[in-house]
Amino acid sequence: MTASTPTRASSPTAPSTAQSVWLVAEREIGSKLRSKAFVISTAFLFLVALAAVVWGGFQARDTSGIPVAVTADAPAAVSSIAGLEVTEVPDRAAAEELVTEGTVDAALVGDSASPVGFALVAESEAPTSLLLMLSQAPPVELLDPDQTDGALRYFVALAFGIVFLIAASTFGGTIAQSVVEEKQTRVVEILISAIPTRALLAGKVIGNTILAMGQIVVLAAIAIVGLTVTDQGAVLQGLGGPIAWFAVFFLFGFILLASLFAAAAAMVSRQEDVGSTTTPLIMLVMAPYFLVIFFNDNPLVLTIMSYVPFSAPVGMPMRLYLGEAQWWEALISLAILILTCVAAILVGAKIYQNSLLRMGARVKLVDALRG
Repeated sequence: MTASTPTRASSPTAPSTAQSVWLVAEREIGSKLRSKAFVISTAFLFLVALAAVVWGGFQARDTSGIPVAVTADAPAAVSSIAGLEVTEVPDRAAAEELVTEGTVDAALVGDSASPVGFALVAESEAPTSLLLMLSQAPPVELLDPDQTDGALRYFVALAFGIVFLIAASTFGGTIAQSVVEEKQTRVVEILISAIPTRALLAGKVIGNTILAMGQIVVLAAIAIVGLTVTDQGAVLQGLGGPIAWFAVFFLFGFILLASLFAAAAAMVSRQEDVGSTTTPLIMLVMAPYFLVIFFNDNPLVLTIMSYVPFSAPVGMPMRLYLGEAQWWEALISLAILILTCVAAILVGAKIYQNSLLRMGARVKLVDALRG
């Protein structure tokens, strides 16, 4: 009687590509959320953003000493409003001249067609604080409606630029550091024996994209709540659409950069060398910030920025806020960004796959692309 051959235990089913991607993404998210440095820095960023929005809102509501011109035919009650530095002028022409010169923030002029008996004349934007002081909202007439308030324009440019810079550089650097650390410690050899290389790359990109978009959503919520609490409805109404567009553009812009950060980091084997391959990407992240700060009043530069994929997440929302771009321009820019994003993913995946297991000296870009 022959002994029966023992049956081999069946090996566990290998995870699918989608499961592998999500496992890596969960690992990236979990490691970041367990990092005290990340949690503290994120909380500090949110507090600074909230303080800036609330402070700016209350500054706008500061009703002390608003310089206004008042014509002789304006209702007498207008001149008696507390908190105004009134300059009496004989007629509307004189009032408009003071507004154009910048001597006063606005002018209150008599208007028989107005239901409240007067109208408010401003240069490019009606002062929100002045409108809040008036018991009844008068008709608003802008002498130069194509121009936006300089201080608010700069603040919005700064906000878009700095949020993009911080989020993209923080999480792009995280991806690069993670790739090099896994390669340096040989952990990557274990990982790719269990999951495909492309799934490892996709998981890293998706995990960090979720974290970055989470920050963007929270910052947007802080801006909305802060402006609502400080009664800055007019500012919020003008920023609502651009903020939504910024989130959409940032999503694809970050995926583009994240893929390239991972690919660049895979070309080196030591943390000390990662800067040599990621520096060009860091420059691409920094460029939109400085451009939008120094050229926020230059329509040509903003137009170019809004169509270049690496700066479109900052340039296009800024142009939409200023009213210098139509909705179809945003769609064209987004299409260009998505196509560039797909190309970057394909190129980045090839470099990542061809460089990940090469140890020692830095892998040349030509060799990484050639395979």
